Amino acid sequence: MFCGLESALASGRSRPRAAASANAGRMLSRVTLADLTIEDEAAFLKLALYPRLKAVLESSGYEFRVPAEGESLSWDRAALLNLTFWNANDASDVLTDRSIPADVVTHAAWHHLARKALPTEPSADALFFGEAIASAFDLYLVGALLRTSPGCSFLETQVPLMAEASERAGQSEDDFEALLGWVAKRPERAFEQLRALLFDASTALVAARSVDDAQAALEALSSSRFSPILHHYELSNWALYARAYAPGALGPSEPVRALDRAMRDADDSLEWLERSWLT
Repeated sequence: MFCGLESALASGRSRPRAAASANAGRMLSRVTLADLTIEDEAAFLKLALYPRLKAVLESSGYEFRVPAEGESLSWDRAALLNLTFWNANDASDVLTDRSIPADVVTHAAWHHLARKALPTEPSADALFFGEAIASAFDLYLVGALLRTSPGCSFLETQVPLMAEASERAGQSEDDFEALLGWVAKRPERAFEQLRALLFDASTALVAARSVDDAQAALEALSSSRFSPILHHYELSNWALYARAYAPGALGPSEPVRALDRAMRDADDSLEWLERSWLT
């Protein structure tokens, strides 16, 4: 077992963020990354991509929404707002207070880069493509940090959540540990395999016309290495959001599908993204 994995699996935290004690009674303020304290950053600075993704938000003036100074927002309230409005044109993540986990910095950066690179007209494909990249990068972080910073807070919160999803899917604890070991050895490959799975699953689900169609689509993907943790990623929210915000564009978008094919064909899709979107 990788160093730090056992303690991460034993963590009792069931949410990715600690819950705040109360909800703010006022409207949310807008702040930039410079106004926030970044949690767990020492661990993330060991990863080459992190400073570049952070710089994307800094140079763009990307904004976050936070409670008023000295107030807080409950984790549940922030989660509701983020999950319901996660890719609106006026994009800005809602935070519980004036601190931000380092992984949320990377997640926001990938969404920002995707919005710049993808067609301006909203489509289900574009929404799913950007979210698949941002979500799969979390798995890359798990693998990379198991090697460089096994005691970091990100692993202590995310690994138990993934383990719960794996257990609900019927995977044994030993199999899940073996899966994490594979991810730690090959984080870039893990990123691309999960990204492709998330894109395939979400595009299939939004096209499904019935429960039977959706079940058949999910069964067709069940042989994927990462199918046991697929439901960790709230795909129902993805599909419902696309139907609400892009009801006339639920079918394939050729510009987005071309980008998806390019990433699948690349020897290292993260390196492809770095060259195409970050250079």
